[in-house]
Amino acid sequence: MSDTVIRVENLSKRFIISHEEREPYKSLRDVMVRKTKKWIGLNKQKPHLTHEEFWALKDLNFEIKQGDRVGIIGRNGAGKSTLLKILSRITEPTQGRITIDGRVASLLEVGTGFHPELTGRENIFLNGAILGMSRAEIRAKFDEIVAFAEVEKFLDTPVKRYSSGMYVRLAFAVAAHLEPEILIVDEVLAVGDAQFQKKCLGKMEDVSKNEGRTVLFVSHDLNAVHKLCSVGVLLNNGSIYYAGAINKVIESYVSHSKNISSNYVRIGTGEIQLIDIIFLNENGVELTELSTEQAVVVKMKCKANRSMKGVQFAVCFNNIHNSRITSLWTAFKGISFDVNEGIFSLIFTIDRLGLIPGDYQILSHINCGDILIEKIDNFKFITVSHAIFSIEYAVPTLSQGVYLENFHVTLE
Repeated sequence: MSDTVIRVENLSKRFIISHEEREPYKSLRDVMVRKTKKWIGLNKQKPHLTHEEFWALKDLNFEIKQGDRVGIIGRNGAGKSTLLKILSRITEPTQGRITIDGRVASLLEVGTGFHPELTGRENIFLNGAILGMSRAEIRAKFDEIVAFAEVEKFLDTPVKRYSSGMYVRLAFAVAAHLEPEILIVDEVLAVGDAQFQKKCLGKMEDVSKNEGRTVLFVSHDLNAVHKLCSVGVLLNNGSIYYAGAINKVIESYVSHSKNISSNYVRIGTGEIQLIDIIFLNENGVELTELSTEQAVVVKMKCKANRSMKGVQFAVCFNNIHNSRITSLWTAFKGISFDVNEGIFSLIFTIDRLGLIPGDYQILSHINCGDILIEKIDNFKFITVSHAIFSIEYAVPTLSQGVYLENFHVTLE
């Protein structure tokens, strides 16, 4: 007997997008005349529409084994949610075939599968019935579901009065405890607090390892995906870009992101704009790869749209799981700068970088007191290599990261 629980063959999904042609100029008189003619039945002309085909998924082929914990990652619009909706039988594919062996429980959007007018208690029994469970089977799991969700006080309150976090707590508890063979979870867990997210990840790992159930998990939190999943699928523009061990999938995702230009968003007041961050050696030669033991010069090139006083600068290093590793922050040393209008550079000189080998995302933020002037996540990537020391002496991965102390900073 095969242990394959999901088989996807030549799967494609097409959407038709309609665009109404707009007139270059439309006056109030034109609108009133058109509406009047339409009301009295004189205007039979329909608006000019153009149609465009959009393939959200294209020729997907893969298999998932029983007990696999599969992370599905990719940029926004890659086709992740569309794939999960097809696997959950919410929408049908345009082409291809899906074979699923076992009951599927899905948690795709806040409130999915809940009737807003029913209480939390009633929705637990409703979801169990949808999954094909008897009333006795649901009762046997009822207390465990309520304890996990921590909503006992509101159990007899209609769920339309629940917060989004309470929705997610109860929905996940129902999906995880009513014993589906396949559990599908989208980014919806991001609505919950950090403690509950950790609790959910532990539960998904438990039902997979100890109970042999299959888990499909979509998230932009690469750290959570890496912790939970054993295998992964990277989607790009509706196609499978890479599939395999989760470490390799995440590395491929980060490597692919390096080649995508304008992959960041600026936020802040815009009074100072970051132009570039470059890395130099002691002789002023630009580096494309860093060494753990070498001295490094980090040069922030910026443009000020007006003169400002008391400005603080930071350059941050995140690992491929998007967790903060370390930061260069002038405020940590109690340093701030007065800048004049125009282009200037801030120079960080680091005696020793001390990062373990790997790829790092470079982030930056500029503040003036409590006011955020410029913030760019995922500004660029840098590779660190050539470790001369053992890994236990490397900078650890902490939830908030650690600040480098061995640097000097000057303004040019």
